[in-house]
Parts: sequence; structure tokens; C-alpha cells
Amino acid sequence: MTESRQNVAFPLSIATSSLNPFPAKSEPPYDLVSKLRAISQAKFQAIELAFPDFLSFAQQHFGRKVDDHDWDNLCIAAKEVRGHCKELRLHIMMLQPFSNFEGWKTDTEEWVKKREDAFERAEGWIRIMEELGTDMLQVGSTDSPNIKNDKNYLALDLAQLADMLAEHNMRLAYENWCWATAAPTWREVYDLVVATDRPNIGLCLDTFQTAAGEWGDPTTESGRLEGISQSELEGKFQKSLESLSSTIPPDRIYLLQVSDAYKPPKPLYPEPDDSGMRPRGRWSGAFRPMPGKPGGYLPIVEVAKAVKGTGFKGWFSIEVFDSGPTGEGRHLGDMGAEAEEIMRLSRKFVEQVQQS
Repeated sequence: MTESRQNVAFPLSIATSSLNPFPAKSEPPYDLVSKLRAISQAKFQAIELAFPDFLSFAQQHFGRKVDDHDWDNLCIAAKEVRGHCKELRLHIMMLQPFSNFEGWKTDTEEWVKKREDAFERAEGWIRIMEELGTDMLQVGSTDSPNIKNDKNYLALDLAQLADMLAEHNMRLAYENWCWATAAPTWREVYDLVVATDRPNIGLCLDTFQTAAGEWGDPTTESGRLEGISQSELEGKFQKSLESLSSTIPPDRIYLLQVSDAYKPPKPLYPEPDDSGMRPRGRWSGAFRPMPGKPGGYLPIVEVAKAVKGTGFKGWFSIEVFDSGPTGEGRHLGDMGAEAEEIMRLSRKFVEQVQQS
């Protein structure tokens, strides 16, 4: 019997960036429309539209380079994407990732310009969201070192963005990036969400970001946090997850992103690279497979069970960045088969989470 889109306990979504070859320069990127077809055929209900995929689509649509601030033409392209998704019965659940928004200092002209650009980008992305027909913007906790790391200051920026979105009946899904400057954990992003005191801001929780930040460490031989015993680490992590389940109201969780991690074949250098990216950020961008893939080792089922324990019944959304266990790259092969395999593993993961 053909499986329907509704026969799993949680609605399933996938980020379009999950169907990318790694490293990206190893082969031509897959076009967005082909990704959408594969995602639809695999019976996902929705997508997270990754902005790089959208920008690539816009450039293909116009047959020329399109600047990422060319709002008029990006809006035209957004209408086209919306049409493709409607035809394929895919809901555009969210536009992502909106980064380095909150907390810019105003001490120098350079930082003032960065702050002005952040708000200009927000206005432009809202225009794009209107044309896409999506009501949710994912904002990753900023990893810029040049921010004012003050809870009230950060919350004011986020509240202003939430107000901008509210004018269009839109929501802000705030995610802790585990290498972030100010809010790398679920508790810190939740505290900021509460501090904004806005009804249209909630959480984008993530199995990788929580487990990788509070349990894993790509700079150690063991691949986990060191300096304490493993039993102490397990106990501390379990207490954090119990706190998550008892602290966060389910309606404050807009989605749960799902991925695992490979332990790098050798520890990553602990300092930022030439681009300024911290080791957990480098780990996140290339070593994140689907749950159930050989080599994945983070306690992600426990994270998902803790989220389920809040009473959450919303989106489980797949976001993987899989360059293979060695990090040397991976040929994606047939995109349709890849999407089908991701769906199979997604259903298996949901079954594991449902088990008591």
C-alpha cells in the first residue's frame, strides 16, 4: 500500500540545502526545482527554503548574477518558487538562515553599517517571504564577535525584528547555534525569547545544536566534552534535557531540526579558521548526517525525546550537511533516491523518538 504524507506522528519537512553534494565545488550544484521534485516524490510535506538555493534559482531564472540585496528581482523569483511548490503540494514552512542580526555595537562606523544592513536585510527578506507565502523566518543566534553581549540589548533587537514580522502576520523562529557568541544553548535562546515579550517569537530547536554544544566537542580525541568524567557529562546532559522538557511550553517551539554528527577523523583545530569560523561551526557545516547513518554518534534521540516531552507535536525538519565521515566529500548520486532514503531514515527516527 502506498504510504501517505500523514502516516507519521510528526509532520516532516526538509531543508533544501540537505540535498547538496559535499564539498559543494566537487560537482555542479543541484538546481532548486529538481530538489523540490525529489522532496515531493519522497512525500515530505514541507520545506525549509535555504536562501543560497533560492538565490541560485533567481540567477538561473534571470540568466545572470542577482545580488542578494536585489529585492525587486528576488521577489519576482520568489513568486516562481511559490508556484513550483504549489504544483508539487509542498508547503514553504520557513525561509532560512537569517544570520548575524542581533547585538551589533554602535561604537564604530563599520559596526553601525553592519547594524543598518541587518535591518535592511530583514525588510528585504520579509518582502521575499510575502511572495513565497511563508510566515516564518529562522534566525540563528549571532556568531559575530563584534556584538554587545548583553541580554537586554539583544532582546530589544529581536523584539524589533518580531514587531517587523508581526506587521505581516509572520513569526520569528530563533535557533541556538552551538558556536554562537551570545546564545549557544537552548536555555540562552529561550531566555532571550522570553525577554522579548512578543507573541510571535519562538524556538527552532535542533538535535545537533543541543547535543553538539552540551555533549560533543570536535576538538577532542573522544569527540565529547572533556575535563569531566563521561558519567558526569551524561548526568549533566540529562539534567539539561529534563529542564528543557519542564521549562519550555510546547507552543514556544516552532520546529525541531534533525541531524546527527560524525566525529571528525582527527580533532579540529580549536581556534577560528581564516574566515573567523569557530570549530563547532566548521563541524556543523560539513559533518552532519541523517540519524541512522553509520558513524553518527551524538545523543540526538534523547534530545528529540526531551522536545517531545514538552508536549510538542509540530514539525520535525531534516537539516543535514553530510560530507561523509572523513569530511573529504560525498557524491550525492541520484537525488530522488537520496530523498527517499532521507525519508526512510526520518520515519525510523520518529519511531525511535515515540518509544518510551
